[in-house]
Amino acid sequence: MKKMYLHPIPVRLWHWINAACFILLIITGIQMRYGDIVKLFSFETAVDIHSWTGFILIANYAIWFFFYLFTLKIRIYIPTLNPIKFAKESITQALFYGYGIFVGNPNPHHPTPDNKFNPMQKVTYLMIMALLIPVQIITGLLLWDPKFFSKFVNLLGGIKIVDTIHVVLFIFFTAFIFVHVYLATLGHTTFAHIKAMFTGYEEEEEEHESPSISI
Repeated sequence: MKKMYLHPIPVRLWHWINAACFILLIITGIQMRYGDIVKLFSFETAVDIHSWTGFILIANYAIWFFFYLFTLKIRIYIPTLNPIKFAKESITQALFYGYGIFVGNPNPHHPTPDNKFNPMQKVTYLMIMALLIPVQIITGLLLWDPKFFSKFVNLLGGIKIVDTIHVVLFIFFTAFIFVHVYLATLGHTTFAHIKAMFTGYEEEEEEHESPSISI
């Protein structure tokens, strides 16, 4: 068994704060929208928790952004600009996820600190971190005080449009968390990748290297 230091402390702190915030936002969001069915706490409490958690998420996102930008680690999210190479590697990785992993084939991608993600992960995480989370943050801010941000709300087509975008992304992120947790169990042991997000060290078998899914 070999170990590789793959997840620095700032990344691990960001990851778990981000996870906790998303779970709280999902729970309070469901409470706010379906208060007649879900009765964990009052509507006012749900709004307060949702709002404060949202601001923590914004600060946490800023930490992620500046850490990756100033350390130049942001490059690990950028797919190759060679379209042929990207297509070949993506197809190979997709075949592994769809078939190879079930028959014991080795992962075609071997993560390193400078090449952490496979092509499919890079595209997915880049889309999430550079587009979807910022959109969710912006729509969340507009919904937090639609009167104060009325000009921007109207610019986007009104409160219903802003709310719809926010809810659609809420559904996406909820589904993504389940997929993310499932992929996290696909290491050489069920909890290998999850353990790595606490210790920073990714353990890999010499003859079978598994996918790293953390962002």
